[in-house]
Amino acid sequence: MMKIGVVGGTFDPVHNGHLAIAREVRARLSLTRILFVPAGQPWLKASRVISAAEHRLEMVRLAIAGCSYCELSTVEIDRPGPSYAVDTIEELGRRLGPGDELFFVLGWDSLAELPQWREPRRLVRLCRLVVIPRPGYPPPDLDLLKEAVPGLSHRVTLLDGSEIDISASLVRRRVARGASIGHLVPGPVERYIREHGLYLPG
Repeated sequence: MMKIGVVGGTFDPVHNGHLAIAREVRARLSLTRILFVPAGQPWLKASRVISAAEHRLEMVRLAIAGCSYCELSTVEIDRPGPSYAVDTIEELGRRLGPGDELFFVLGWDSLAELPQWREPRRLVRLCRLVVIPRPGYPPPDLDLLKEAVPGLSHRVTLLDGSEIDISASLVRRRVARGASIGHLVPGPVERYIREHGLYLPG
């Protein structure tokens, strides 16, 4: 039986915070492996221009190249149309063996928005939710969420611990103004960003 963590996001770019989350979740929940799932067309960020999928995929590949338990999944990039978590988890679940289980990792802020997601009740039946602290956001109100998403309380694990104060928007802003990002992203990712001129003004 395998316990598989799913870390989704636009990864524009992937950064050291994503890798730290993967390490922490794997250690705390004894997960077998971690799937990094870059978003295709994230419906919650439809108003923001994001980098081409090829760049975001390659940056994740570079970031996890030395990680024995990490794996890149292109399930959302390969699927046309908006990316919905419930569709992704359902598709990943079809590839599992008997007894295998998915653990979908999300932040406090995302859990608070769960009732607005597509088919949240079905989502919590398909996987377990692992919720991590996010800087600047209060802990989610589980009692309120349980009313909106019945069955949630038995399918969610709230992890405590230090908040990881790195964001992709911080990385993009620093690149745009010519500041160092070496402490925020893996070296190969930093080189890729520079070589391809990503996140520069205009």
